[in-house]
Amino acid sequence: MRIPQKYKGLLFSILAAVFFSGMSAFVHLAGDLPSYQKALFRNLPALVIASAILLRHRASVHVAKENRIPMLGRCIAGTAALLLNFYAIDHLVLADANMLNKLSPFFAIVFSFFILKEKLKPAQIFGVLAAFGGALLIIRPSGSNLALLPAVCGALGGMDAGLAYTFLRKMGQHHEDSSRIVFYFSLFSCLVTAPFYFALGKPVTPQQILVLLCAGLCGAGGQFSITRAYFYAPARELSVYEYLQVLFAAVWGFFLFDQIPDVLSFLGYFVIVGSAVVMFLYNNHAGPFRIKEAS
Repeated sequence: MRIPQKYKGLLFSILAAVFFSGMSAFVHLAGDLPSYQKALFRNLPALVIASAILLRHRASVHVAKENRIPMLGRCIAGTAALLLNFYAIDHLVLADANMLNKLSPFFAIVFSFFILKEKLKPAQIFGVLAAFGGALLIIRPSGSNLALLPAVCGALGGMDAGLAYTFLRKMGQHHEDSSRIVFYFSLFSCLVTAPFYFALGKPVTPQQILVLLCAGLCGAGGQFSITRAYFYAPARELSVYEYLQVLFAAVWGFFLFDQIPDVLSFLGYFVIVGSAVVMFLYNNHAGPFRIKEAS
């Protein structure tokens, strides 16, 4: 039985939320290391995995002409988003940094409207806003804790992530190979961060190396998953499900950091899950996607 495009996009979006929440937990466990150092370890496993997949299938690294600009945009925007997000995590309260990073779905919708000419429906906008409100209930960022520069960097990181997702969607419409996208993004990010690591990197313990490699593996899983998700569905129909990452992060927090959510957090969970269910039912009623499956 052939799985409809909408269900594939949903599945990969949920997988990405699981992996990215795990990545955040391992990055937090890595301790006080520079952002570029964490970013390098985060992308190395993805580069190795993507390279192995391309070699195994004897796939070309050639990028079609129509995908070259989106590929470059995805690499630049994605790397900037990663560095800015890690910088915010290192210099802000973790909840505040995560909140700023969750601005990415809003920017993805805006960029998709201008770049991809995707139409927005009131019900879909309302669903995203409801999920955003649920996230606010959970993390409740405190303005008094936000230093100006890290806060601006966190917001810009969310914007860059939204732009990167939009470029993913554009390449998916032109049937670009997902492994090639991950390969070029990981290679670009490693080339940008490696010089800083060798020149300014701090010594790391074996335990930190293990934790960073786990963060990299989770990041690779999230990268492959989110790439496929945006192949199958537009940003306006995936953005709500990205907030499931907050729920998975709460599970990581409970088992790794003994963090127990309070009443407002549980209320936020209810709002997020409720928004996701309503959006899923709405999109299912609106009809299947009419976008061909990416190779």
